[in-house]
Amino acid sequence: MSSRHNFSSRVELDTALAKKISEQLSAGLVDKGCASLVVSGGSTPKGLFAALSQTELDWKNITVLLADERWVDETHEDSNSAMVKTLLLQNAAKQANWVDFGAGSIDVDGKLRQVNESLAHLGTFDVVILGMGNDAHTASLFPCAIELDEGLTTQNDALMTQPTTAPHRRLSLSKKRLLDTKLGVIHIVGASKLEVFDKATKYADDDMHPISHFAHHDEFSLWFAE
Repeated sequence: MSSRHNFSSRVELDTALAKKISEQLSAGLVDKGCASLVVSGGSTPKGLFAALSQTELDWKNITVLLADERWVDETHEDSNSAMVKTLLLQNAAKQANWVDFGAGSIDVDGKLRQVNESLAHLGTFDVVILGMGNDAHTASLFPCAIELDEGLTTQNDALMTQPTTAPHRRLSLSKKRLLDTKLGVIHIVGASKLEVFDKATKYADDDMHPISHFAHHDEFSLWFAE
C-alpha cells in the first residue's frame, strides 16, 4: 500500500502538496533542464492548481498535460482543459508548455495518434496527479468501460474510452504511461471518498476498482484531507 499524507483541511493539503510537487519539478529542471506535470480534472484539484500557479518555477521548461480529457470542445462546461487553463496556467505558470489533446475534434484517430507521438518524446514524467471517482475509476479508466482491459494492458501511451456510467467519450493515458513517473499522487478529499479508496485498494490490481492498479506502487502515495 502506498504511503499516506493526511491533512485536517483542504488549504493545508493544497499548500503542502503544491510544495511537494514544486520540489519534484525543480529537481527535474536541475537534472534535465525540463520537467513534466500530469494533472487531473474535476473539482478536487482547483485549490491545488491555484496554489501551483503562484509558485515561482522555470515554467517555460515545464510541460503540463491532463491524465484524461472528455472529448468536448473547450467551450463546453465539462472541459478539463478549460479548467486547467483558467486555474493553473495563470500567473507564474502561464508560460508552461501545454499539451493540447484536440478534444472535440471529429478527427479522433488523428488526434489520438498525435497525442501518442507527443507522449513518446516526453520520457518519464516528473509528477502525475490522479483523482478518484466514487466508482473507484481514475483518469478515464472506468470499471464499466469495455476499453478498461485495453487501458490496463496496452503498451500505447493513450487510448479512447467510453464509460457507460458517465457522459462523453474520453481520451485517457494508459496504466503503463501513468505509472512511468518519479512522483505519483492520489489526491482525494472527503471522508466518503476515503472510504471508497480504502475498500477499492484492499487488493492490488483489482479490475473492478481501477485505482487499485496505482495505489500499491511505491511511486504513488495518497494525499487526503477531510
